[in-house]
Amino acid sequence: QLELITPFQLYFNPELIFRRFQIWRLITNFLFFGPLGFSFFFNMIFLYRYCRMLEEGSFRGRTADFVFMFLFGGFLMTLFGLFASLFFLGQAFTIMLVYVWSRRNPYIRMNFFGLLNFQAPFLPWVLMGFSLLLGNSIIIDLLGIAVGHIYYFLEDVFPNQPGGKKLLLTPGFLKMVFDTPEEDPNYNPLPEDQPENHPGAQDQNQQQPQ
Repeated sequence: QLELITPFQLYFNPELIFRRFQIWRLITNFLFFGPLGFSFFFNMIFLYRYCRMLEEGSFRGRTADFVFMFLFGGFLMTLFGLFASLFFLGQAFTIMLVYVWSRRNPYIRMNFFGLLNFQAPFLPWVLMGFSLLLGNSIIIDLLGIAVGHIYYFLEDVFPNQPGGKKLLLTPGFLKMVFDTPEEDPNYNPLPEDQPENHPGAQDQNQQQPQ
């Protein structure tokens, strides 16, 4: 908005990425949502809302898995972007988050601007229809829905099928970075680290009535 940089420095361009090594475009194309306006704020609200609900809901205590979903979705969208001549993928990423949340909360009733009442799994399609009414291309929305469905199927559906197994395994380095290590039940702390040997604990024990 301050015109310190232009969208031409941010958009997804495979030739500039792989031949001129402008690697940042792999990330910045997800971060631009157009000029300030209704579409921009619409995307920001949905991105914040459903990212938060996923993080506090089905991904609570699983930060590494949450980050891995970001990386997996971004990787698939980038692959599709190579063939579909797409310039910015941020809206597709938002729709992916909405899709995953909606499939994991199928019985929640939604209300869209007081005009439509429907259950959560229909939300991505309602958003796509709304985008169409605004005159936007629905290719981006379809890409977000497709990637969200691939993730949902591999993570939630296929492992529960007869003969199915979990195919999306979060790399160990992500768990090491983002997840707090589990306490070893067999760990025996040093005497000076045991609670009863702390000065505060001794003072509390002295104050307790005999």
